[in-house]
Amino acid sequence: MGAGDRAIIRGVRTLYRARRVHTLGHPSSGDWILVDDRHVQRVGAGEPPPADRLVDLPGATIVPGFIDAHVHLTGTGQSLADEDVRETGSAGALLAIARDRATQSGEVAFLHGFDETRWDDPRLPTIEELDAASTRPLVIRRVDGHTALANSAALREAEVLSAPGLELDAEGKPTGRVTQEANTRVGRWCAMRLPEGTIQDLQLRAAAVAASRGITAVHEMSMPYEQGLRDLEIFLGHRERLPVDATVVVATMDIPQVMDLRLPAIGGDLPIDGSIGARTAALGAPYEDVDRDGIGYYSDEELLQFCRTGHHAGLQVGVHAIGDRAIDQILSAWERVYTALDSRGRRHFRARRHRIEHFEMASDSQIERAAMLGLAISVQPAFDAAWGAPGGLYEIGVGSERAAAMNPFRSMLERGLEVGAGSDAPVTPLDPMGGIDAFEHHHRPDQRLSRAEAVRVWTTGSARLAHLEDKKGALEPGMHADFAAYDDDPMDAPNVAGLRPILTVSLGRDVYAA
Repeated sequence: MGAGDRAIIRGVRTLYRARRVHTLGHPSSGDWILVDDRHVQRVGAGEPPPADRLVDLPGATIVPGFIDAHVHLTGTGQSLADEDVRETGSAGALLAIARDRATQSGEVAFLHGFDETRWDDPRLPTIEELDAASTRPLVIRRVDGHTALANSAALREAEVLSAPGLELDAEGKPTGRVTQEANTRVGRWCAMRLPEGTIQDLQLRAAAVAASRGITAVHEMSMPYEQGLRDLEIFLGHRERLPVDATVVVATMDIPQVMDLRLPAIGGDLPIDGSIGARTAALGAPYEDVDRDGIGYYSDEELLQFCRTGHHAGLQVGVHAIGDRAIDQILSAWERVYTALDSRGRRHFRARRHRIEHFEMASDSQIERAAMLGLAISVQPAFDAAWGAPGGLYEIGVGSERAAAMNPFRSMLERGLEVGAGSDAPVTPLDPMGGIDAFEHHHRPDQRLSRAEAVRVWTTGSARLAHLEDKKGALEPGMHADFAAYDDDPMDAPNVAGLRPILTVSLGRDVYAA
């Protein structure tokens, strides 16, 4: 069942009967769930009560709906058409796709998802090759979004020939690779050329895929500096019609704007550094393969002012921080805010659960500092599955010792941090089962999570990141009727990788059925 075909039945009680219902609450299990409109009325066992509608799921297991705490819906919708880009294995193959796509595109050919670290030969196309692929503007974004390849027409039309982040060769000519401000400008230029209807369709397509993966809610990380405010306005205009519930966090420092929108959070994926793939994540020591240590996008005082003002405005404040130097910078800013408060103010500070997205290179001492402040951490376990293994992107970029210590998920939980999980789609797929599998098979055995722990991070953990633990993440009376049913029990199946639901229900709506 697609998003346009979903059943929306209001003012009735629906009984879903299964082999088992895991509530992640109290009682811990049952064999039926009664839904009153959009809320859970009761999970019980034995003879069920009467209902207006019965959905029989013999042999199935129901679990609370998964919550992806970090997605970009428009970009995900775009990437769904670019699976060939994601799977490509060489510069030549990428150029062949670009040539084909350029003949089908209008004003600009925009592709997303290549990852040269998976190629046998990681050489990137030259600008001459990009120009030969298309005379019209051509932009190909790397999977992490922090690097793009652009031909001469795109560099000229997007007005980035003098922007920071435009890579030049020894003769001072563009190579076609852009990072930092140049990458942002290219992305925004591409986004502004998408019709409004196309953006709606992209967001809807991504949300429909989320529903088909057992996801019932997402945290949409809006990026107006890359996609313009129009993308956010379109999202807000139709989010009630999406097949999954959606919380939005805007990557901006414009506090009055966010307050005018009546949003409870600000920042989200606002980057204070870049990515390891682009070699722009801010490190305490240089990269292993290049003689630089990444980029810090804000001064200490700028970051402090943002954190302090956002906190005192009553907002939950978040940032993107990957490198150890970036993590240290945001922790230092929060410590300065925290220590200036009295005891009561500190209690309210901790209750705010200010967020850090990614937190990949956190040391033990930084984990302890974050726990002391009551910060909430949004992690992407599929990053470790994609790039954390020996010989992977992380080891190539930062060396084996630092790579081995990355993404310390168990340490975060054991030190008492609030931890939720997401995909950062389109960087990795919308797939909580893949994320659970990644938690269970972390590259370091001592950082692996059990199945139950992994499921809770993807449900109750992500709910707590958005202060929605009284509504989502468990199936108890009065909570949102958000759940997914599976033929195999996700709590004890031998392997969850590739496991897909047979039914997904979000806010009491049947939004997907296999």
